[in-house]
Amino acid sequence: MAPYAQPGQVAFPAPLATPGRRFLGYLLYIVLFIVTLGIGYIIWDLILWQKGQTPAYKIMNMQVVKKDTGQPATGGTMFLRGFVGGLVQSLLNYVIVGEVLWFMPFWDKDNQMLWDKISGTVVLDMRPPAS
Repeated sequence: MAPYAQPGQVAFPAPLATPGRRFLGYLLYIVLFIVTLGIGYIIWDLILWQKGQTPAYKIMNMQVVKKDTGQPATGGTMFLRGFVGGLVQSLLNYVIVGEVLWFMPFWDKDNQMLWDKISGTVVLDMRPPAS
């Protein structure tokens, strides 16, 4: 059993990304989106989805994996997560609870956002362990 699993859970190849790293990833996403004028980011995003990453996650060495298997998310899962889940979360933020859901990883036991729950994914911190 990998060191990043509890009894009855899937063994992930790395620990879950902390809420703080996920928040920094979101801030990096905003900067990269602006710098690449949006369209560059979208193309980069679509290419990296095949590896279970986004441009910000690639730079920060994080990866999206399926929660039930520990395998990298596929392009279809990343579409579900990014487009459908993002749309649902945005609508809920706007209509119901304001911006509260953006801080969901800070209270969720698996550090998940709503789009992670919809797509059945978690985000791992793939940095090598400190020696």
